[in-house]
Amino acid sequence: MTRTTVSVVVLVVLAVLALWGMRAGWLARRRRSADVVPTLPVAPADLGATRLGPLDAVYVSTTRAGDWLDRVSAHDLGVRSPAVVEVHDAGVTITRTGATDVFVPASTLRAAGTAPGIAGKVVGGDGVVVVTWQPDPDDPRGLDTGLRPRHAADRTRLVDALTGLVTAGATAAAAPTDHAPGAPGQDATPGTAGQEEKP
Repeated sequence: MTRTTVSVVVLVVLAVLALWGMRAGWLARRRRSADVVPTLPVAPADLGATRLGPLDAVYVSTTRAGDWLDRVSAHDLGVRSPAVVEVHDAGVTITRTGATDVFVPASTLRAAGTAPGIAGKVVGGDGVVVVTWQPDPDDPRGLDTGLRPRHAADRTRLVDALTGLVTAGATAAAAPTDHAPGAPGQDATPGTAGQEEKP
C-alpha cells in the first residue's frame, strides 16, 4: 500500500473508534440517567384550564438541576427537538417532534426562569427558559428542562405562567385542611350542637 492509502485507512479507523467511543459514552449516560428518571409522568385525561399556549419552541435538553452540563439521556430527555408547549392547571405539556413527549405535573414544579443556555444550546442573555421540576420525590435535586420559544416575547409569558403555577401549588399545599371529627371547634356528632346529654 502507498503512504496515502495507509494514512486514509488510519484516519478511517480513528474515526470509527471515536464514533464507537461516543456511542458507548452515550449509552452509559443513558443507563445512569435511567436510575434518576425511571419513568416519565403521564398526562391526565383532564388537564384543566389552559393558562398559556400553544407556543412553538425548541426543546433543548434536560439536565440534573443546577448542573447544565449533566445531560439526562433516558426517555429521549437529552434529544433536542421541535416542540409545542402548553401550560395547564394540571401541568405543562411539551409535545415533541421526533422524540418522546414530556409532561411536567404542576405538583412537581419547583421554579422557572431564564438562562443563557443549557446542555445542547448556548445563546447568551436570557434566551432559554429553564423549568426546574422534581419528578421523583425521593430525588431532592430534581431536573432542569431547557426550552427556547420561537418568539422572544413568549419567554417572559412562559416564565410568568410557570411561576403562577408554582405559586398556585404552594398556596394549595399551605391551605388549612378540614378539622377531623371530634377535633376542637367541631362537634363529634352532627346535629348535637347545643343539646344536653340525656342521662
